[in-house]
Amino acid sequence: MKMFLRPLLLAVVLAVSSFAAEPKSSPKPAIAAPKNAPVQIPGVTALRDVAYVTGGHERQKLDLFVPEKGENLPLIVWVHGGGWSGGSKENAPALGFAKNGYVVASINYRFSQHAVYPAQLEDCKAAIRWLRANAAKHRINPNKIGVWGASAGGHLVALLGTTGDVKEFDKGEHLDQASRVQAVCDVFGPTDFLKYYDYANAKLVGNAVLPDDPNSLLVRLVGGKLSEKKDVVAKANPITYVTKGDAPFLIMHGDKDPLVPLHQSEILEQALKKAEVPVTLYVEKGSGHGLRGPDVSKMIAAFFEKYLKASGETAAGK
Repeated sequence: MKMFLRPLLLAVVLAVSSFAAEPKSSPKPAIAAPKNAPVQIPGVTALRDVAYVTGGHERQKLDLFVPEKGENLPLIVWVHGGGWSGGSKENAPALGFAKNGYVVASINYRFSQHAVYPAQLEDCKAAIRWLRANAAKHRINPNKIGVWGASAGGHLVALLGTTGDVKEFDKGEHLDQASRVQAVCDVFGPTDFLKYYDYANAKLVGNAVLPDDPNSLLVRLVGGKLSEKKDVVAKANPITYVTKGDAPFLIMHGDKDPLVPLHQSEILEQALKKAEVPVTLYVEKGSGHGLRGPDVSKMIAAFFEKYLKASGETAAGK
């Protein structure tokens, strides 16, 4: 296993924006760059601020990093965290994969202050469809698309992984293209909002936030009290849509996470196993809302290698 990913993954897990608080900074770059300067990767062409929705919101843009060599390359899409109300596609931690034969995309999406859920999922799906529609132009294999995100980004990539057969959230352009993905790396993302609060209130005394607190990021996301928005909440839960045939999952979580309880990843793992979906849950002992162990980089690299680079094709719509 190539070890260039180790510093990359450390940057990811130490710099991911907080789920429960407004982010104070963007994730650290995978390759050192001057302050406020975009990362430049030798041998990789960078396309920045590409609109994936014609005439859309300023947040409906992505950055694309295409290796100068290779054809029909697998794609990894990074979805940033930040409580659905902050964060940025800039200097995505996934950039190191572009040096190892992957095309990498990093996407922005509308914040909850711009539009309530399901706008965020609709944007992620629109970006996937745009990438698939433009796959040939950018030497992307449209049948090998993986997604990776942490915290709020983990929630959104988990939704991408479980709603591949749900048409309700496909809105706008390129509707002839599937928004299904072939691999999901979910790093401590929420999976069931109501059970999140049940568990948090029982286990995390002093850190719990009531489900109807107007300051809760979840309340802001769904546009009202969770007790009064249960239909929207159900549609925002990745676990709602788990069915046989969903994309394989790698789930990662710290057992001391004070912001997103480990229980959130455990119940998703159980649901995926019950549906016979390939899933691995890695629990890092002693870690909070961030992972630091040396096994993290190896596991993520091996996961994408297995499902995006292994021989054999999987139809984009399957």
